[in-house]
Amino acid sequence: MKNRSSRPWLATALLLASCAGTRPAPVATTAPATPAPTETYPKGVGLDMADLDRTVNPCDDFFQFSGGNWLRNNPVPSYASSWGPRNLLGNRTQALLRQILEDAAANRTAAPGSNLQKVGDFYAAAMDTAAIDRAGLAPLRPELERLAAVRDAAALHREIIRLQDLGVGVFFQVGVGVDEKMSSQYAVQMGQGGLTLPNREFYFKTDARSEKVKAAYRAYMQQVLELAGAPPALAQLDAATVERIETRLAKASRTPVELRDPQTNYNKMTVAAAQKRYPALDPKGLLAGLQMGKAQEIIVGQPAFLDEVNAVLKTENIPDLKAYLRWHLLRSTAAALPTPFADAAFRFSQAQTGAKQQAARWKRMQAATDSYLGEAFGQLYVDQAFPPAAKAKALEMVNNVKASMAEHIQTNTWMSAPTKAEALKKLAALRVKIGYPDVWKDYSSLKITRESYLKNLLAARQWENRREAAHLGQPIDRTEWGMTPPTINAYYDPTLNEMVFPAGYLQPPFFDPQADDAVNYGAIGGVMGHEMTHGFDDQGRQYDAQGNLRDWWTPADAAEFTKRAAVVGRQYDAFSPLDSVHVNGQLTMGENLADFAGLTVVYGALQKQLQQRYGNGPRPKFDGFTPEQRYFLSWAQLRRTNIRPEALRQQIATDPHSPGQYRTIGPLMNMPQFQAAFGCQEGDKMIRKPADRAVIW
Repeated sequence: MKNRSSRPWLATALLLASCAGTRPAPVATTAPATPAPTETYPKGVGLDMADLDRTVNPCDDFFQFSGGNWLRNNPVPSYASSWGPRNLLGNRTQALLRQILEDAAANRTAAPGSNLQKVGDFYAAAMDTAAIDRAGLAPLRPELERLAAVRDAAALHREIIRLQDLGVGVFFQVGVGVDEKMSSQYAVQMGQGGLTLPNREFYFKTDARSEKVKAAYRAYMQQVLELAGAPPALAQLDAATVERIETRLAKASRTPVELRDPQTNYNKMTVAAAQKRYPALDPKGLLAGLQMGKAQEIIVGQPAFLDEVNAVLKTENIPDLKAYLRWHLLRSTAAALPTPFADAAFRFSQAQTGAKQQAARWKRMQAATDSYLGEAFGQLYVDQAFPPAAKAKALEMVNNVKASMAEHIQTNTWMSAPTKAEALKKLAALRVKIGYPDVWKDYSSLKITRESYLKNLLAARQWENRREAAHLGQPIDRTEWGMTPPTINAYYDPTLNEMVFPAGYLQPPFFDPQADDAVNYGAIGGVMGHEMTHGFDDQGRQYDAQGNLRDWWTPADAAEFTKRAAVVGRQYDAFSPLDSVHVNGQLTMGENLADFAGLTVVYGALQKQLQQRYGNGPRPKFDGFTPEQRYFLSWAQLRRTNIRPEALRQQIATDPHSPGQYRTIGPLMNMPQFQAAFGCQEGDKMIRKPADRAVIW
């Protein structure tokens, strides 16, 4: 799941309930569930039996049982920080995308202004490292000179507006999005930002790992500032200035967990009131300069943070503020500057992720093309990679999962009738988008040439910001997508009450029309259930059927949900993948709830599908495993991940998703369905006592 807005994404919710259906014969609990050597079973599609570690009892460690051999045989490549099935699919997808891009770049006869011309020219300019190195800082010189010419507060304010317009997030984030409490209209939204380190915590931690990251941060700033022409002594001084200002901002920032509360991060005020509260920031002038001047109100995510921004602008001297702005301009464009700048940025990322070498340039520029021209590029991709039959099959699965979710709501034992009625209303209103947009973005006003990669990058950022600003005062555009078609991911948007599955995700191993139902339901079906139940997790449950941030729960039901969700939080707090490092059960709450609930709901959908297909007759085993066992194996095999310690520490500090091993075993430890499928007994490591289980749905 991925966030489309400046606020952290809404995560997940619901959970475990018994599902009807035929239970498979239990397997022995003293040894792994392996087919008897004298039996012969048809070979299945979608699961690789060689990946299993049959020396491990599935009831003791299902993560290792389901993929231990794969984990041993697939170390993290030198250019990556982690490695899993999504990376393997990414490699296959990248090969096709690379061919599309190289063909587009080689085509010098594409119609001027066409998507083919823009995609080809963008990629060609991005790949021309010789031209980029020759140009040096020349393409950025106009912006650097504008900044150098600043002499007073008014000129500084104009420069802040200019940088925000170019996608350089100095001091704060600002944009236009759906109003969370009035989802039929757009609103201006402002919130915390302006940091170089991943979040506020990194500025204040003093452990050895954090100090190493901060040392790399300081070295990165000094290297880039020197590359941009500053003498070493001045570069060191400016880097210290930037760190001091960012530390002020970090101290006023909310924590990642605090950012998960949509109610406290929604603070609407009139522009006049904001102008009075933040005079040095000058919200009225800011919005006018960003083409949002028609706004009468602003939704401020973190008012105290903007108090500090206002104080920074009042109390810091102009040269120091210019140093901060100059750094962020250089940092945000480093990938499009000469090679030494990109190398410096990679060295900084190494300290955070542990990657040993930089990814090949074509991979980085393919990702950039997808980021800046995603739907123009995506149209070329969809034409080659996504047949209509795949979309139809995916929609059928979504409908089955939706029907199972409705049953789980109806049969819930602790939720009152009024709350159930609202939940069913929300589920019925849920929109589903599969594959690619019905209406594509119109890039006709965006000019892309082969002259300069940096100029293309800044032009694309400015175009997107102005396209977004133009939404203000317009009806909600429900055709828009927050991910591009080749993306190997999915998301749920609470303000639109929709879930979106790009074409890039709907291919093996996540979705294979040739695989049996159990494998597809455990793979992409699990993702569908995950995204669907995000609408009912600790955050998503606060939005109603229309996407409005509104409390539709009775007080008793809300209290019961919170009590049950807290059990999940405590379970994940106890997981420790590294010495002295624990998963943050509050930060990962939404995603954990979505995994729990999604698995349970989709298990019910699979049982319905199997009943329709086989009735009360025998259900075939493939590779010696029952459909129920293959369902859980499919879920687990798609979450097997090798990850470097540096990246794992960073994930736990910043990512609302738990590490792969806990996404695998965390939900299953609470599921009677898993216990039945593999014949597990009380006392097995994968099985929690009934009194300790997390049960929501």
